Formats: sequence, structure tokens, C-alpha cells
Amino acid sequence: MKKLKHENELVKEAIRVGVKYGEDRGVVKFEATDSAADKIEYIYRLLVHDKLLQPLPEEQVSQKAMRHRLALWILKKLPKDHPLSK
Repeated sequence: MKKLKHENELVKEAIRVGVKYGEDRGVVKFEATDSAADKIEYIYRLLVHDKLLQPLPEEQVSQKAMRHRLALWILKKLPKDHPLSK
């Protein structure tokens, strides 16, 4: 798994969009005290459940792998002219 250019910024954007997605669906209410790792795992599992993201084999699920998958997911959602998609 090769690290993406701007991966950290992509993950932050994925968390922002994923939190909004989950709260708009009414399935979760994130608190300010929730860690980024908890948000990443919840968003990853929600997107897999909704079939918006291809699941990892269960033995390969890790924070690093989930971060990478979320970065790829948001990268595909960004407009072509977005600074992070370059």
C-alpha cells in the first residue's frame, strides 16, 4: 500500500465528510471528545455497510489500512480541480 500524496489532508477531509454523512443519516452523533481513530473506524464500517466502500479482508483491517481506504474514497469524490486531487 503506497502512501498517497496529501494522504493526511485527505483523511481529515474524509473524516469531515464521513461525520456529516453519518449524522445526516441519523445513525450516529459524534462528540467533540471522540478520537480521530474512533471516527475513522466508525466511518469506514458505515461506508462498508452502505456498500460505498469495498471492505478489507478482516485480518487486514487496521487503522493504517482504514485511513488509506478513506483517503482513496474521498479522493474519488473530490472535483478534478480540487487542490488535494493533484
